[in-house]
Amino acid sequence: MKVAIVGASGYAGGELVRLLYHHSSAEVTCVTSRSLAGTPLSEVHPQLTGFSDLRFENPAPDAIDADVAFLAVPHTAAMTIAGKLLSRGIKVVDLSADYRLPKDTFEKVYGVTHTDYFPAPYGIPELHRKECINAKFVANPGCFPTGATLAAAPIASRAHTIIFDSKTGVSGAGDNPSATTHYPNVGDNVSPYKWTSHRHLAEMKQELSKLGSKAACYFTPHLVPVNRGILTTAHILLNEPLETKEVEKLYREYYKDEFFVRYQKPMLSAVRGSNFCDIMVESEGKRVVVVSAIDNLVKGASGQAIQNMNLMCGFKETDGLDAPGLLP
Repeated sequence: MKVAIVGASGYAGGELVRLLYHHSSAEVTCVTSRSLAGTPLSEVHPQLTGFSDLRFENPAPDAIDADVAFLAVPHTAAMTIAGKLLSRGIKVVDLSADYRLPKDTFEKVYGVTHTDYFPAPYGIPELHRKECINAKFVANPGCFPTGATLAAAPIASRAHTIIFDSKTGVSGAGDNPSATTHYPNVGDNVSPYKWTSHRHLAEMKQELSKLGSKAACYFTPHLVPVNRGILTTAHILLNEPLETKEVEKLYREYYKDEFFVRYQKPMLSAVRGSNFCDIMVESEGKRVVVVSAIDNLVKGASGQAIQNMNLMCGFKETDGLDAPGLLP
């Protein structure tokens, strides 16, 4: 199966190529970049030297030859491409935010008009597997909502308030340097940002609602001096108290058949480079603390996108992804 990665110059694009190299049935045959056409892929992603001889291209959407296309493009760019690819019978996984939310919500949150809206499954497979199987198009979730929603899902319907506090690595900001990601501003520091207004909060609220939760939801992210990973602490305030053993039983049962969700002490280094989400809980009665850890570039982006592709195309869900993390 031929795979195209549209917008392959960033971190997510590099991870897609790295992970798909080990896929039994998919081959990356096209990597695109408007500004780097003709440049060898390995010049931008040196980790891929010896694994790919591809060069960046800049084809029009109607010239892309692929069975599946990943859109690793900035927000608002995917809406100009997705429909054209789908009309040609190419399956699409969109890693941007363009199709994660209903049209009116998207326009309110992102402050732009959506020019080609259509509904799409929200691709957290552990929660929406049936909708993703054989789908033509899937909206890949944001990294923060993935770790947060998986942390809360088993008991979300029992809560009246949920507060997510996330610590994220610098790669979540992308590969364009800025004052925020400048090493002297990141090293030896923890920086909260968008304290009450992060765009991913809308996805979290949407998913909690789908889980039958009427809880008030709040979210504050923090930038920490690591390259990869998101550690989320969810403070879940329950309507009725539960002891730790009861909550543990609920979580183990909820995720018992999920290969990529492990009940164990969350550590960023244990999930680094992998598609796993590690979760553990502790309760003091009416307040349950749940901690989750994911790699923001894998389970939070490219790995989950491949997991969705596998469901869309009838492959084994773990194909290309069943590798452990990079501890230490």
